[in-house]
Amino acid sequence: MSVDLATAEPTDIGHALRGIGLNLLCRDVRATAGFLCDVLGLQVVRQSADFAIIRHDGMLMQFHSDATFGAHPLLALLPDMPPRGAGAQIYLFGLDPDAVVARADPDAVLERARDKPHGLREATVLSPDGYALTVARRI
Repeated sequence: MSVDLATAEPTDIGHALRGIGLNLLCRDVRATAGFLCDVLGLQVVRQSADFAIIRHDGMLMQFHSDATFGAHPLLALLPDMPPRGAGAQIYLFGLDPDAVVARADPDAVLERARDKPHGLREATVLSPDGYALTVARRI
């Protein structure tokens, strides 16, 4: 099923999702989407105050505001203070780590760009909610 995610109804979006899905809860969806677009150069497909769909290299990520999870048991497990994603590392392949670090707030840079022994140049930046996003490309 081919769906225009920018204008589709929520049910149609849900039915169009395939494979593995990534959904992150955030305090401010607009700030997170802005960060992903401005710093990482990702494409915002759909955005509201409570929800965003972000595309990277044909893959989709979803972001929901805390308020949308009001009745979900996961909300009670979130820490009061960031980083929320401690222990999880989200890789985004094919992005220029040096360019991402140059655009990021210096306080958000967890790991500056460097070559790794597995043949990738990587950098890790923290999203506004503290999720560790590692951008990497081949050396």
